[in-house]
Amino acid sequence: MTEYKLMKGNEAMAEAAIQAGCDAYFGYPITPQSEVLEYLAREMPKHGRIVLQAESEVASINMVYGAAGAGFRAMTSSSSPGMSLMQEGISYIAGAELPCLLVNVNRAGPGLGTIQPGQGDYFQSVKGGGHGDYKMIVLAPASVQEMADFVYLGFDLAEKYRNPVLMLSDGAIGQMMEKVKFHPYTRPPFDKSWATTGKPASRGRNYITSLHILPENMEKHNRHLEEKFKAIRENEVRFEEINTEDAEYLFVAYGLSARICQKSMELAKEKGIKVGLLRPITLYPYPYQRLKELASQVKLMLSVELNSGQMVEDVKLAVEGKVPVEFYGRMGGMMPTPEEIVHHLETLIQYHHVN
Repeated sequence: MTEYKLMKGNEAMAEAAIQAGCDAYFGYPITPQSEVLEYLAREMPKHGRIVLQAESEVASINMVYGAAGAGFRAMTSSSSPGMSLMQEGISYIAGAELPCLLVNVNRAGPGLGTIQPGQGDYFQSVKGGGHGDYKMIVLAPASVQEMADFVYLGFDLAEKYRNPVLMLSDGAIGQMMEKVKFHPYTRPPFDKSWATTGKPASRGRNYITSLHILPENMEKHNRHLEEKFKAIRENEVRFEEINTEDAEYLFVAYGLSARICQKSMELAKEKGIKVGLLRPITLYPYPYQRLKELASQVKLMLSVELNSGQMVEDVKLAVEGKVPVEFYGRMGGMMPTPEEIVHHLETLIQYHHVN
């Protein structure tokens, strides 16, 4: 029988990476995710696998490129400023169609900011933080259990679509301790005949590159990538709904914000306010269709985020003006209380009722 363990989010994610068959981890320490590197540096060699502290985040993402190109399950993790340094390499990886798992334990910014949690990296994560036209699959865990579970899912999606997958966590979920269970896992047999493993006599050379000098070839490659992203949008949307059946108002929140909103829902219920929650699990692909459907049911949507307003733009795109979409956020590492959120919702209800 699988037992529960009490673990930090960062350490649970690291242990899940080992159990998911991660062959190589390359990273650089930065708060609040340094435990990932520390845990893997201690445990991965016991399994005969590679852990290397690179000289920088720029180096670590390019090491991931090399290991992924050779067909290995490769991974890196960092926090916001470090992820910014990786953007060029991520674009190269996406252009070369290499599977890998990236983890951002989001801290508040901009700049060096603070080591406290934030959600200001939403745009960077889901809109393509590097150059060119590309997308990453973006998973948003809201618990220590999901920090572990999404590692297995992330590696599988990366290899299924030959595309980088990003787990967008935050400093609170990475540092908090909760019970976690590691379930038995069987690695799917994805085809990796494309990998640069040496040329046998049975096939030609494998070339891995994101460079296409001729514009007609570059456009053809971009069209191919767009077809892949379309398939991802059609097949991989994930979200959670809570109390939406008879909701008159809707919170939209992911990660840590969604956890806070669950308590806000209880407080709102005590006041006779019927409010539900839609929590996007995949930030890309985003649950546009489900939000559009809920727009025909509710009177107002409130996007709750730890930033100045980023995901709210996607909520507005989803509902197409059918209902008012409002925003409530805290910044700089400050987290809203459930009471603050309910008070803001009450103010909005009164405003939209009066006007």
